[in-house]
Amino acid sequence: MGVSGSGKTTIADKLAERIGWRCEDGDKFHPASNIAKMSAGHPLTDEDRWPWLQAIANEIDRICKAGERTVIACSALKRAYRDILVHGRDDVRIIYLKGTQQLIADRLAKRKGHFMPAGLLDSQFKTLEPPARDENPVTVSIDASVDAIVDDIVRQLGISQADNSATRRNRP
Repeated sequence: MGVSGSGKTTIADKLAERIGWRCEDGDKFHPASNIAKMSAGHPLTDEDRWPWLQAIANEIDRICKAGERTVIACSALKRAYRDILVHGRDDVRIIYLKGTQQLIADRLAKRKGHFMPAGLLDSQFKTLEPPARDENPVTVSIDASVDAIVDDIVRQLGISQADNSATRRNRP
């Protein structure tokens, strides 16, 4: 989780590849109306977000019931949003990609072809409620290489190389 431009999709893809899990981008669960609104430079309201978050929560439930493992990239900026996604589960972890507004603004200025305009970064930071300790988050600084960030996540999750190999062998 993190603001737009924090590297959610890139890190989720690399983390999933490293640990042998599937990866999903939470953006694919947005209704077309949300994409159009953000593309036009308008921030989403909570009312816009509820159906999107519920769709992701439903996918998390499906994944867990099927005994699958997936990394999902999703902004989840407020605790209320994360509560919908996790809804008391202890088998779902939040990974917070933490970075300064300036670092992320610099990255957004270089990004091409994404529906989220850099002008909405201020609203993202105003909305952001970093995860609290009782949410049991994994917090990583994004001021590093992708590999170093993924190394930090894997270390904090306590995933060993043996765990990775077993996961890959049991993968459908």
